[in-house]
Amino acid sequence: MTPEDIQKFSLEIEELVYMKDIPYIDAVVMYCEQTGFEIETAAKLVSGVLKSKIKLEAEELHFLKKSNTSQLPL
Repeated sequence: MTPEDIQKFSLEIEELVYMKDIPYIDAVVMYCEQTGFEIETAAKLVSGVLKSKIKLEAEELHFLKKSNTSQLPL
């Protein structure tokens, strides 16, 4: 997978989140359903900022244990 593939995937996910007002995790699943991608393939394309956003979202939903880094309340 090329850096261009990763960037295109990230942009597609960001667009789904914005247009449909859905969480990042749901956007990845929806993208996979629409394109026929396997979740495992999509996982290889998640990197950088997108990975951080998904991690934060998962922590807020209690899917992951919160990291030790301090976070200011919103």
